[in-house]
Amino acid sequence: MKIHAISQTLPHARYQRCPQCDTLFSLPDVKSHQTAYCPRCHAQIQSGRDWSMTRLTAMAVVMIVLMPFAFSLPLVDIRLLGMRINASLLEGVIQMTQQGNNLTASMVAFCTIGAPVTLVIGILYLWVGNALGMNLRPVLLMMDKLKEWVMLDIYLVGVAVASIKVQDYASLEVGYGLVAYIALTVLSLLTLIHLNVEQLWEHYYPQAMPTSPPEEWQVCLNCHQTGVADERGRCTRCHTPLDYRRRHSLQKSWAALIASIVLLIPANLLPISVVYVNGARREDTIFSGILGLASGNIPVAAVVFIASILVPFTKVLVMLTLLLSIHFKCEQGLKTRIRLLRAVTWVGRWSMLDLFVIAVTMSLVNRDQLLAFTMGPAAFYFGAAVVLTIMAVEWLDSRLIWDAHATGNADYTD
Repeated sequence: MKIHAISQTLPHARYQRCPQCDTLFSLPDVKSHQTAYCPRCHAQIQSGRDWSMTRLTAMAVVMIVLMPFAFSLPLVDIRLLGMRINASLLEGVIQMTQQGNNLTASMVAFCTIGAPVTLVIGILYLWVGNALGMNLRPVLLMMDKLKEWVMLDIYLVGVAVASIKVQDYASLEVGYGLVAYIALTVLSLLTLIHLNVEQLWEHYYPQAMPTSPPEEWQVCLNCHQTGVADERGRCTRCHTPLDYRRRHSLQKSWAALIASIVLLIPANLLPISVVYVNGARREDTIFSGILGLASGNIPVAAVVFIASILVPFTKVLVMLTLLLSIHFKCEQGLKTRIRLLRAVTWVGRWSMLDLFVIAVTMSLVNRDQLLAFTMGPAAFYFGAAVVLTIMAVEWLDSRLIWDAHATGNADYTD
């Protein structure tokens, strides 16, 4: 959908600043089948695609009914030494905790249980809270940040990878909880796709157009409202501080990135898993585990390689490039850099795949002296590095990339 720069607007146009490059432009009404993009950096500004609160609430109710079955019932079963062993999501987290890996278990539990449950509760809170006149701002702010942490789809891929690895040791059967889990995953994806937080903000907290000149308006990075600060320096819609640029953005991004680089060293050198077969101990690093998978299933090994090695290191290189370009005020390749930032934002969450594979495998084979599977020390370092790279991207104010260009010299044409 075509939107116009400020120089082409009419006196009564609705103005909007892009939260990614800070361009001021006129935004027409967006219909249900349309999407508006920034004329400068082509960031998605507004989508007309959304579901009503009634439909979202219905989806949340169905999901909350499915969750006990999807989380506790067996996803896959194996027969090992005459015993039938069930693997569920909760069982993998419990096995991690019993081995003393509480922090790693917390990462897995949050992404697969905590975040989806919080999403469902948030939707139900909006429905009930609106009827009771409660403050909905904290929930709306949370739900926009929560989307990238709901990783039910990635865990489902982890179940498939773990099943392929385990079938070398025992016969494998599909568990009857897998149907509930797949249904929950599909419903959560549909909900996240059609959960239009911007539309919810406009529905619950509509704002009048400020009377000051549009050139003085700022965009809030939390709710994406364009306007002026109130008397306390806050966004008039979400009541969070309204700053010209995100405070300490570069410092926090650098800190998270450097910490993730340090953690990726032991994550790739130390064993991430340890398998005992008939008393023999076999340790696997991330890379050696991928090589083991490649000997039997190259496509699956390729998926794990991309998620566990290619994505984390590419993300680190991209973030290093972006941060250095900001410090040295590079003016070339601005649009390319912003596209790279969006790409690593989208793919970064898939690096959690390795931890999910470990969680499923532990719940399947960590039961007997003849065949046992334990988590190696690299798992914690790897999980922490993935979380830190996600935070490094989240904390970076992408408008700093565009500050190297003078506003008057920027290209605003579509």
